Amino acid sequence: MTSDPRAALSALVAALETHLELAAVRRGDDDPAVEAAYQKVADAFEAYDDALLDAYGEVTPLDIYTEDDEDDEDELIDEEEFAEDFDNDDEDDEFDDVPTYVGLDDDEYDLDDDPDDDPDDDADDDSDDNDLDDDTDKQERG
Repeated sequence: MTSDPRAALSALVAALETHLELAAVRRGDDDPAVEAAYQKVADAFEAYDDALLDAYGEVTPLDIYTEDDEDDEDELIDEEEFAEDFDNDDEDDEFDDVPTYVGLDDDEYDLDDDPDDDPDDDADDDSDDNDLDDDTDKQERG
């Protein structure tokens, strides 16, 4: 392993180019040449990332995917399935029969903040000189 980030970067680029060339002419899904090139890319990347960290205290935003990661992902999926099974348990659901609140109907919902608009309370309409429906109230009474 080299501690020079520039040399490690050159080795990584060369490994990527080799991988590209072999992937273009691969002989099936499990072509040993492509798999070997894949491993060389992973090794070269790790060497570059380590050299970058040693020289400058920096790392790349990339990570190497391994078979161990795949096993961890399988375990995570199993845990999620277990949680779903537990949540779908219908026993002891005390709130199943409680109706759901769906909101107000359009005629029950008033967007402006004017308290004089309440149709059930016309007592305050006469005290408001700026209220437009005062004339209507007086005509209805007269």
